[in-house]
Amino acid sequence: MNRVVITGYGVASPIGNDAQTFLESLKEGKNGIGPITKFDASETGVTLAAEVKEFPFDKYFIKKDGKRMDLFSLYGIYAAMEAVEMSGIDKDTIDVDRFGVMVGSGIGGLQTIQDQVIRMHDKGPQRVGPLFIPMSIANMAAGNIALRVGAKGICTAVVTACASATHSIGEAFRNIKHGYSDIILAGGTEASITEIGISGFSSLTALSHATDKDRASIPFDKDRNGFVMGEGAGIFVLESLEHAQKRGAAILGEVVGYGANCDAYHMTSPTPDGSGAAKAMKLAMEEAGITPEQVGYINAHGTSTPTNDSAESKAIERAMGEAAKDIRVSSTKSMTGHLLGAAGGIEGIATLNALQHQFIPPTIGLQEQDEEVTVRVVANNSESHTFDYALSNSLGFGGHNAVICLKRWEDQ
Repeated sequence: MNRVVITGYGVASPIGNDAQTFLESLKEGKNGIGPITKFDASETGVTLAAEVKEFPFDKYFIKKDGKRMDLFSLYGIYAAMEAVEMSGIDKDTIDVDRFGVMVGSGIGGLQTIQDQVIRMHDKGPQRVGPLFIPMSIANMAAGNIALRVGAKGICTAVVTACASATHSIGEAFRNIKHGYSDIILAGGTEASITEIGISGFSSLTALSHATDKDRASIPFDKDRNGFVMGEGAGIFVLESLEHAQKRGAAILGEVVGYGANCDAYHMTSPTPDGSGAAKAMKLAMEEAGITPEQVGYINAHGTSTPTNDSAESKAIERAMGEAAKDIRVSSTKSMTGHLLGAAGGIEGIATLNALQHQFIPPTIGLQEQDEEVTVRVVANNSESHTFDYALSNSLGFGGHNAVICLKRWEDQ
């Protein structure tokens, strides 16, 4: 059994596209939500989203890349390249057959799908673009990342809706733990702020129709009324401890547990009593070999929907027992919106940052905590806290539950 450590990460997000900006935004409680600018959303009834701002396209791409890849792939490649740069990986000095990519997406190339369906309708099937399929299918972020970094090991794309990135990180952790790979780029990417994406989730009554950005994504608040769509990517470099130490890599944190299961209850709603998510949290702690009392922080899925937040509060209490009253909980979706399949990627990075710098990111915008939410929510301002273990929860449509347990790294 190998210990699995984090030696780098990259992020493209509504609150920053580099490690330092992202960390500062978490500490400051920056709100990344604003008016939708990608298209005219006036007829959707939804005015706000959490868009990536000033995406540094030119850092890794040339013009033709934007025509050959959907934005979800570009975000994924960008975050992966940032992660590789931070980790100091040199593909010429590692075994590339044991260098893998496990990057998920909830939907894939949604803008490409929308554009090409309209094109077919307006101009006929012979006018559909030749790159429609390789631009839109959900595995292509992982495939394109592998092409860029020269990773010839395992290359997969987990698709479990909003749990995709956390499942990817967990599966990569297990793959390295059991000796199949030395290094894996793991996380998620999404670019669903499109007319069809916003319209579809709005029709499902899942999105907030708030017009005030400070009262739109408000997890655990009694007035929450739906999630705010976000976009971007979050990707870790996971590596066996032995491999990382041999190449002198800086170690940022450790993945020590993973829990995954299914509610088998409803297409879109979690079990009201939180039993499914609670079991996933317990599984992650069991693999980590820790008790609830050792968990200092939980980065909640916390979508700001009425059903999720109350059920997740119950899940935390069910999993943690008496210790729940002392465990700090927050939802960084209050700042970033909901990145769907990429959510667990940037939330995993937020959790790592919290462990590294010993603080709890806040749930901004929380004015009055719902009486059904009885966990200890850190609201509005970050909080200094000393702790060694944290959980990051992701709960997806279809009943998919995924939880990872991270441990603070101290030089040993």
